[in-house]
Amino acid sequence: MDFVTVVDQALALLRQRGRVAYRTLKRHFQLDDEALEDLKVELIDSQRLAIDEQGTVLVWTGATAAPPAPAALPAPAAAPLGYTPPYLAEKILTSRRALEGERKQVTVLFADLKGSMELLADRDPEEARQPLDPVLERLMAAVHRYEGTVNQVMGDGIMALFGAPMAHEDHAVRACYAALHMQAAIGQYAEALRRQQGLDVQIRVGLNSGEVVVRAIGNDLHMDYTAIGQTTHLAARLEQLARPGTTLLTADTLRLVEGYVEVTPLGPVPVKGLPEPVAVYELLRAGPVRSRLQAAVARGLTRFVGRDTELEHLRQALTRAGAGQGQVVAGVGEAGVGKSRLFYEFTRSHHTHDWLLLASHSVSYGKATAYLPVLDLLKGYFQIDPQDDVRRRREKVTGKLLTLDRALEPTLPALLALLEVPVEDPQWQAFDPPQRRRRTLEAIKHLLLHESQVQPLCLVFEDLHWIDAETQALLDNLVESLPTARLLLLVNYRPEYQHGWGSKTSYTQLRLDPLPPASADAFLQALLGSDPGFDSLKQLLIARTQGNPFFLEESVRTLVETEVLVGERGVYRLARPQEGLQVPATVQAVLAARIDRLPPEDKRLLQTAAVIGTEVPWPLLQAIADEPDEALHRGLAHLQAAEFLYETSLFPERAYTFKHALTHEVAYGGLLRERQRLLHGRIVVAMEQHGADQLADQVERLAHHALRGEVWDKAVAYCRQAGDKAVARSASREAVTCFEQALVALEHLPEGCERQEQAIDVRFGLRQALTPRLEYGRLLTYLREAEMLAEALGDQHRLGWGAAYMIDCFGATGDLQHAVEAGQRALALAGTLKDAALQVVTHLFLGRVYHRLGDYPQAIDLLRQNLVPLEGALLREHFGLPGLPSVMSRVALAQCLAELGAFTEGLAHAEESLRIAEAVNHPDSLSQACRGIGDVYLRKGALHQAIPCLERGLEVSRAWDMPLRFYLVSSILGYAYVLSGRLSEALPLLEQSASTEVTGIVRGRVDVWLSEAYLRLGRLDEALAVVERDLEVCRTHAHQGDQAWALRLLGEIHAHRQPPQAELAAAAYHEALALAEELGMRPLQAHCHLGLGTLYATAGQAEPARAELSTAIAMYQAMDMTFWLPQAEAMLAQGEESP
Repeated sequence: MDFVTVVDQALALLRQRGRVAYRTLKRHFQLDDEALEDLKVELIDSQRLAIDEQGTVLVWTGATAAPPAPAALPAPAAAPLGYTPPYLAEKILTSRRALEGERKQVTVLFADLKGSMELLADRDPEEARQPLDPVLERLMAAVHRYEGTVNQVMGDGIMALFGAPMAHEDHAVRACYAALHMQAAIGQYAEALRRQQGLDVQIRVGLNSGEVVVRAIGNDLHMDYTAIGQTTHLAARLEQLARPGTTLLTADTLRLVEGYVEVTPLGPVPVKGLPEPVAVYELLRAGPVRSRLQAAVARGLTRFVGRDTELEHLRQALTRAGAGQGQVVAGVGEAGVGKSRLFYEFTRSHHTHDWLLLASHSVSYGKATAYLPVLDLLKGYFQIDPQDDVRRRREKVTGKLLTLDRALEPTLPALLALLEVPVEDPQWQAFDPPQRRRRTLEAIKHLLLHESQVQPLCLVFEDLHWIDAETQALLDNLVESLPTARLLLLVNYRPEYQHGWGSKTSYTQLRLDPLPPASADAFLQALLGSDPGFDSLKQLLIARTQGNPFFLEESVRTLVETEVLVGERGVYRLARPQEGLQVPATVQAVLAARIDRLPPEDKRLLQTAAVIGTEVPWPLLQAIADEPDEALHRGLAHLQAAEFLYETSLFPERAYTFKHALTHEVAYGGLLRERQRLLHGRIVVAMEQHGADQLADQVERLAHHALRGEVWDKAVAYCRQAGDKAVARSASREAVTCFEQALVALEHLPEGCERQEQAIDVRFGLRQALTPRLEYGRLLTYLREAEMLAEALGDQHRLGWGAAYMIDCFGATGDLQHAVEAGQRALALAGTLKDAALQVVTHLFLGRVYHRLGDYPQAIDLLRQNLVPLEGALLREHFGLPGLPSVMSRVALAQCLAELGAFTEGLAHAEESLRIAEAVNHPDSLSQACRGIGDVYLRKGALHQAIPCLERGLEVSRAWDMPLRFYLVSSILGYAYVLSGRLSEALPLLEQSASTEVTGIVRGRVDVWLSEAYLRLGRLDEALAVVERDLEVCRTHAHQGDQAWALRLLGEIHAHRQPPQAELAAAAYHEALALAEELGMRPLQAHCHLGLGTLYATAGQAEPARAELSTAIAMYQAMDMTFWLPQAEAMLAQGEESP
């Protein structure tokens, strides 16, 4: 390459990038020291298009307009190093170790020349390259302009990645802008080619966003990557589908560039290789949005909360600046905390009405473009529109400037040149680049300071962490002149940005942290709505995002896009439960880019720490990091300074915590699965070696790491222990996850008896976790699988326990016949095996089944057999159940006795169950004990004692997320509210309970209580429908006790008709009474006598009324059921007073 060509290409490179290091020029053009000095003389002294900066960097000072395309270069080299800009190549190579073996969120771009074969036909090969090479050059230039990576050059087209190997938080925006830029560049080139050679050139572009795995980066920059899913395939297909001259993109890309570009939908399009059509959009042009805030404004801003202190600080600074004490206020905070929103709200408040506001912002790919934010600001000041030609721009600048003050006329050439207006002033043309730069900076400063003398001026410079060197120089210059100006300079930036203004008296810094919980809750309430059902979701969102407003809003958008939330903003509804949250692609891009900006060794340390978890103990990190202690301490100090980690303890051992859960997730997710697996396995070994005396406290973490590390035998053991531990503290959801993970791990162990035995025991463990969650279908499947495994082994012990567990499962689903059969098998095996524990559990389960059948004597006999064994130390024994059998047996016994009217003995057992549950402080048992004692008091009519107990049980069930216990307690509490006249509180509880899966347990009784609530509200038709449905179920499944209660309520409904349906009512009462007498249900008998007496009295039948009411009164008195006595006595007295 001759020296003139080197000069031309160096100029093109410098014009494009703005700044190039001398070492880069030497490497790229293979220059010796003498040739480099000649090049410097040509560019600095002869061409006057660059200046030297500290002897290491060449800085472009020429016009920023896009230059004419250089002469065509030789065909690009096959390796990416040959066509990647040196600064980018150097950046990738120096960070290569940290970038390899990572998962990246990217946007893939495919572009090719349509009809290239026709273009090259009948031409000499060397001649044919002449029109083709400039196309490829322009395609690559567009990619590099936005810091993408050209990964392949394919003859007549390219494949490029944005976001890999270097992460970019706006990778999709960059890809779209690159596509628009290359279409424009090829359009201009095609027009010239058409005039000169009669050739028509057009390109097609396809874009798609998704995930890729960067596996290796070669010395020549060739990148070995693997696409996840259809990431690359779909971009290539869209390129092939695109019409010449157009760009197509997918919905995944559009979601990331909403507002930044304008598109037109093309509808679902069939794509070869995919089973379903894909939504496709045509990219039209850049949109009005240039920042996330502008995109949010276009969508509609969420309520602004939690920044009153910061707003007041800005107001005070504005007051001082307005009085001639110029101020600079810096808003500092991580991405998404609301720096731009704070300035937006303040500058649009009434405080700034008399101020001239000029705003600009930097962009992530704009560091190489000199004065980019300043140009933005000046175009706003001079009201220059994109469509203004040179003449119109000149008129606007000149007119505005001279109107302001003719003394500013000397600044005109510098301002015109900056705004790309040709300058004919000979003096300006004579200036060398350093002089032009100095005059330009002074011109801008004088203009702004002069304007501030006319009216107070507020300047806003956003995102200084992306600022170019010339804009930085202007700000430094301006800050020096602030003290006497009526000027408020508002700047914001992320913590990594540095400046030299900290010692200035005019400078103050506002540190913006994420929203505190109360403000974050208010933010989410405005975004989601006030539905109480959102409480747990809001807590999850706040915990995951630490109150970062952008992260919160993007998380909600993701929930809407995935149809977890439906409806409109501010009035959303939960369409389905959400147990976890995925990291929104927009948030992941921001965090991944921030992590990639770390030095390679710090990034590796952060990712290694992420494998340990959000909490990072020093001994574990030390054991797995493969780094000397000194390097670890240094890296941890850097990560703390960069606010990725913070130190949480020094004693007994040092520990660190990730500042944000989402940062932890993104850092972890960037690692390849194989690397994750290796580190997780190391962690298991390290934890076992360094914390052998604390393994019981660490089983959850050990299970997690063993599972992720694929240490299958340890994963089974630790997952089972973690599941048992979760059951013990009534964390049923967590327990289900642990046991099912144990089943997954078991599949990887060798077959044999030990594996089958463990498979049975894990399924028995799942019974404890699934029962409180009402998931009886899943449970029955697991129990039947366990039974088959036990039969294959001939294991009588496990067959006995499986049969016992089936009693409860069948009973819960209302299949009482199969429950009794399973109970008989379990009792027989317990006797044969002399297994006392199996007998206890079988007595409990079978006793509850007989209770539901209405065979109260049999139920009481079985349950009483548990009282003697369950004393002393065995009071606290679980026998493999989620609750304590000592509590559950007494509760069931007390409820059976209450059905018979034996309230004194029933209350004694219920109170004993409560004492036991309180002593062990076990939530599941406490909920059952509160329900039991509340139920007995309720049947006795002692509402003032029943309601506090039931309300306590409901709160325990809600706090510990126990759905079964919650609905069992809430239904009884609902009926207590019915009897106490609190119908508005009763109805929601009863309706919610009646709609759940508790049908087999208390559905019959719940329907009776709900029907009575409807009756008391005067909704007789609904009451009748519910009770008739209940009667059908009770008769089908032989729930005789519930059937008797339902018949009595049927009589009540008929009796309350207008006019009363006396015959139907009396028949129902008599049928209920007969069944109650057969079953020994004395309280129900008394209620039936009261109902009949009231019915007869209303009909004027005095003697039958007196007989029934007298019987009711006598029974109420005998059982101390004083709640109903006044009603019965009043009705009897009323009858006796009648003639």
